[in-house]
Amino acid sequence: MTGFKALKIDNGVEMKSLPASSINNILAVLPENIRRLIENIPETQIDRMEELRLRHNLPLIIVLDGKDYFVSRNGKITLSQEQIYTVSSSDMQRVIQLISGSSIYALEEELRNGYITIAGGHRVGICGRVVTEKGKVRTMKHISSINIRISREVLGAASKILPYVVDQYTGLVNHIMLVSPPRCGKTTILRDLIRQLSEGIPSLNFPGVTVGVVDERSEIAGCYYGIPQKDLGIRTDVLDACPKAEGMMMLLRAMSPQVIATDEIGRMEDVQALEEVINAGVKVITTVHGSSLAELIQRPALKYLINLKTIDRFIILGRSRGVGTIEDIVDGPTLKSMGVRNC
Repeated sequence: MTGFKALKIDNGVEMKSLPASSINNILAVLPENIRRLIENIPETQIDRMEELRLRHNLPLIIVLDGKDYFVSRNGKITLSQEQIYTVSSSDMQRVIQLISGSSIYALEEELRNGYITIAGGHRVGICGRVVTEKGKVRTMKHISSINIRISREVLGAASKILPYVVDQYTGLVNHIMLVSPPRCGKTTILRDLIRQLSEGIPSLNFPGVTVGVVDERSEIAGCYYGIPQKDLGIRTDVLDACPKAEGMMMLLRAMSPQVIATDEIGRMEDVQALEEVINAGVKVITTVHGSSLAELIQRPALKYLINLKTIDRFIILGRSRGVGTIEDIVDGPTLKSMGVRNC
């Protein structure tokens, strides 16, 4: 597991396999005995790993290509529950120690959100006993579940939608909303779209623009101590762990963005901030959970946004032909399907 290569995936784009440094970032937060098991797994399987799940007194599970597999006591992945490795209480405690540098109190802010971002941009989701104060989550203790989500970059993931994002006549960026159920690639495509808009797109004679990113959940840029771990391009500024509505206004006031991008819009305050950004002449690119516009319009905030008819393109993603399949593209002002013949 020391190489660095590109893997071809179904839609023809390239996915970076985990480089040695990124693998080491994951191994560094695992207890020594689990680390040895993961090191024994073949590189071809590690390259397909999406999640590593640890649950107290339950089997160690690795997620490959969207499917759960057990990890055996000799470092093999299997569907059988015989000879599997069971995560112990000491394993759970050691992971938390390694993630926190033996100071769980230093991570209270992150624990309020239920996850911690580690070096390499990988997200560690945590469940346990929630401690509240005045009705709000203050921290978490007695950790019972840990989910390490492997973060990768897919170079070219957004290439097929670029003709719908950049207007071929004006050369301007359209207002874009990526609509997708969970685990269908919307954040991956958003990340690559930000990178390409920031770097410039020679094939479209697009020179590149200043992009401001509000990364409320530290998932787009994968920031670690404020530094993006993912390639978002040379003209991109990131507000990490910042509420979306506030962050959009901060970028608008201070960073002179030409495009503002954010993930998972849903609350009315987010929509109102988007409206203000659009009225200021700044382009917006965002994502939302859902499988269709019919589903979105059932939610009051999103119904309000759709009825404004300011979003130029709704791009619907799914998994019908693999993660990141473009299922449909809808023209915002008319709300009519544009088809996916070029995708």
